[in-house]
Amino acid sequence: MKKDKPKYKQIIDAAVVVIAENGYHHSQVSKIAKQAGVADGTIYLYFKNKEDILISLFEEKMGQFVSAIKRGMEHEEDAAAQLEILIKSHFQMLADDRHLAIVTQLELRQSNKDIRLKINKVLKEYLLLVDEVLHNGAQSGVFQTDLDIRLARQMVFGTIDEVATTWVINDQKYDITNLAAGVHSLIVRGLSS
Repeated sequence: MKKDKPKYKQIIDAAVVVIAENGYHHSQVSKIAKQAGVADGTIYLYFKNKEDILISLFEEKMGQFVSAIKRGMEHEEDAAAQLEILIKSHFQMLADDRHLAIVTQLELRQSNKDIRLKINKVLKEYLLLVDEVLHNGAQSGVFQTDLDIRLARQMVFGTIDEVATTWVINDQKYDITNLAAGVHSLIVRGLSS
């Protein structure tokens, strides 16, 4: 499988840097190849085009992200604690890879409708994880028992996403991970009975 090959990951990591530094529309495949240390033609052994690189990049990074959150929540039963793990993990992932933060918070949103639809499919696994936490919290009484899961998901994701986007727009001048506890506290209060 192509995704298991080192050059695939090299190209994905190079694409994150190139897109973050140049913007999606100004990121030629040749720049990505140069950053990855591969020939231009090598890119096409793994990806159809630049759009495919962007979608694959998001699939790869989001897959790693969801797996990390699931591992973090594995032994935690309490929904409020699970939500805290999710928020902290989200912010930590962005803080750990500032180029990826720019790509996910800014560049993915400027893409065309087809790309946005494909990205929404990838994002679905993350949103299902949020739903699971909310559902657990409602069932256990940690959150409102009559919680509108869909509306609560929009609130949770929207808040996390807006805090992250604001941080990126402000040139990542402060430590976003320091905001996790406050964001968690506000969200849990809003979800509690």
